[in-house]
Amino acid sequence: MQLSDVVLALGEDSFLQLLKTVSIGKLRTYQLFERFKVRAHLHKLNSETLRKAGPRLWARISERDEEFAQDLAQAMLVSHLDMIRAALDFLGIPNQDGFFAKDLDAPKYLTEGWQQRVWDALNEKFPRPALLFYINHLAWELQKEAPLFQP
Repeated sequence: MQLSDVVLALGEDSFLQLLKTVSIGKLRTYQLFERFKVRAHLHKLNSETLRKAGPRLWARISERDEEFAQDLAQAMLVSHLDMIRAALDFLGIPNQDGFFAKDLDAPKYLTEGWQQRVWDALNEKFPRPALLFYINHLAWELQKEAPLFQP
């Protein structure tokens, strides 16, 4: 499974909703602003230009631009660190503000049915497109061959 598959599984409407939640401030904080602006082919990056570029960005993801999918995923995920923290804490995965150590054996925390348990616990607390994307992103990152989760 590729990361573009994870994004495409959201569907275009959910993708556009999720794009609206990208925090320009968080992109700056995590030094992703310039890189994302360049990778998104935007001369100016703000909430309005990002919203307007949504259909064009969806088209790029549909073409399976994996490098862009990774930058886009970072932009969407750093905007939801509170949700990521809650999911990792729920799963018992040691983390520091939503980030876990690269040498951590995190897959061992993903026991049978973990996606549904995370969904059931958090889907009322966080935006559904963001949570669904993160659950599938975490599976893509740690389990590589995991099937897409659809609640």
